[in-house]
Amino acid sequence: MLLSFLLLLLSAVAQAQTSSRTPLPVGEPNGVYAAQQGALGRYRSHPINQSISGDSPRMDTLIRAGNMYLSLRDAIALAIENNLDVEYQRITPFLAEADLLRARAGGVARGVPSDVREGPSGLGSSGTTGISGTTGLQGQPTTGGSSTTGTSVPAAGPLASASGPSIPNLEPTLVGSLGYSTTSRPQTNTFITGTNFTSIDSRLGNLQLQQGFLFGGVVSAGFDGTRQDTNNLRADVNPSTTAGVSFSFDQPLLRGFGIAVNNRYIRIAKNNRNVSDLVFEEQVVSTAYAVARLYWDLVALRSNVTVQRDSVDLAERLVRENTQQEETGTLAPIEVVRARAQLASARRDLTVAETRLRQQETVLKDYLTRGTVDTQSLSTLQVIPTDTIVPPAQDAVEPLQDLVAEARKKRPEIAASDLQVENARITATGSKSALLPSLDLVASGRSNALFGSVNPVPPTGATGATPLARTPDPAFLGGLGTGLSQIFSTRFPDYSVALQLSIPLMNRAARADYTRDQLAIRQQQLRLRQLEKQVSVEVVNALIAVEQSRAAYEAAKEAREFQAQSLEAEREKFAVGVSTNFLVIQYQRDLVQSQSTEIAALADYANARAALDRATGRLLEKNGISVVDAFHGRMKP
Repeated sequence: MLLSFLLLLLSAVAQAQTSSRTPLPVGEPNGVYAAQQGALGRYRSHPINQSISGDSPRMDTLIRAGNMYLSLRDAIALAIENNLDVEYQRITPFLAEADLLRARAGGVARGVPSDVREGPSGLGSSGTTGISGTTGLQGQPTTGGSSTTGTSVPAAGPLASASGPSIPNLEPTLVGSLGYSTTSRPQTNTFITGTNFTSIDSRLGNLQLQQGFLFGGVVSAGFDGTRQDTNNLRADVNPSTTAGVSFSFDQPLLRGFGIAVNNRYIRIAKNNRNVSDLVFEEQVVSTAYAVARLYWDLVALRSNVTVQRDSVDLAERLVRENTQQEETGTLAPIEVVRARAQLASARRDLTVAETRLRQQETVLKDYLTRGTVDTQSLSTLQVIPTDTIVPPAQDAVEPLQDLVAEARKKRPEIAASDLQVENARITATGSKSALLPSLDLVASGRSNALFGSVNPVPPTGATGATPLARTPDPAFLGGLGTGLSQIFSTRFPDYSVALQLSIPLMNRAARADYTRDQLAIRQQQLRLRQLEKQVSVEVVNALIAVEQSRAAYEAAKEAREFQAQSLEAEREKFAVGVSTNFLVIQYQRDLVQSQSTEIAALADYANARAALDRATGRLLEKNGISVVDAFHGRMKP
């Protein structure tokens, strides 16, 4: 009993080991799993709380007079609260928690989904400049001034391998049975039973408790009893009850021995539990980055609409001036036709700009809400961004090595890949143990008892008128107390101790499994190294993209200023008859083009800054996003 207590204590300590990373609070009341009611709840299916179908209350606070006034921080908060990709990954930690519960019972984890989806690409900042597309985690094209959109990593890693020695059932199991049987057998002689056939009515029952432990041993203890009523004339005790208390212990000494071998599924499940948190964090990062791109592109497209409206105003002004000059006879009619053609072209460009703005609004509304954009409440809703792109006077200069080191520390992909390597090592412990021969210590003990009453049937062989008296052992006569006394005094004990040895002469399967697991460790290490290199490249490219987009914006801004001055000068020359109407129209087109280019360059710069924040792992911190709040689906105001 003392040994059993110590083994239970070791098992409890081993199962209580936790990871250094604090997991997301899946046990909160708003979790997916409803609370378990009563002791019988463990034998019932878990009710699952239904997902929230409507949008978060934040949505209503942002809508005024049919318009949604939206800052970047509010847009990101709305997406995290309502986006279905985030909601999908919000369930993943619960799946990992269920896997951990399964592993603690001795089962193999079933695995958790690890796909992280990138947001939609949108329409870009302007239709007048080409913006290079990039590919996200799942291959969707994205837009922006940087090629950094994250790294595709199978974050959950391989499933726990079933190779190696099997793990005992770590849950205490109570096994019991009740039964009744009757048998009737003809006898070849009457010497043994005193009759030519035997009839036995039996009522039997047993109760057994089994428990497996993380060191590989299995303990079983139980009580059984059988009551028999027979027509055997030779039996001195009838009806009689046989009972006993039994104990068995099976402990592997080589293959399958040790806590490190038998808790490998638990450790893998704990790692995958942490991985599920990292996957959720990665999805939040991806969503926040997608919203930033869509938002700044929306800002740029609204600015472009303003530019196109100003272009229409200029074209209308030119038509009026040319018409007046034609009426006074100072301008040829063909010049009015040219001005009207320019006006038609400007109106066409305005229509295209307004259409692209509406399409971008549709993409953004769909990404920020749970409902479909064809509903009345969303289809007529106009999104008005309240933030503007204001580049700083000078970008902060940080050493590249510091940025890369920060990215390796903060990027969830790196931490997830590190856990993959650890899972591969844990899996190899099982395969390594399987290389050993099987040597098991098997010990069992049993204390037996027999009790009942004197057989009322006279014994055979009586002579004369007086039958022979039965003389059973008085220790057998009595009820349950007599039987328990025999059991606990161990008057009739059984015990055995044995060593069982099994040596596979070839051991090819075990050698193959261990070789495969060693190679898997090497693969995961290479994958981690590859990921670290890729993160470094992403940081470098993102930093270059920021510098490039900043330079492009400064150049576009200067070009727009020069074009405005050139147009004004050409209009003055045209007013005194030194220039032509054609040149004025050409300079107007160049100004509109330069204004659109400046807007697109400014949006590219904002997107490049967001890409750099994502590449360095700063995106959530800079936007005030808490992963715990994101998991609860309620962001702080």
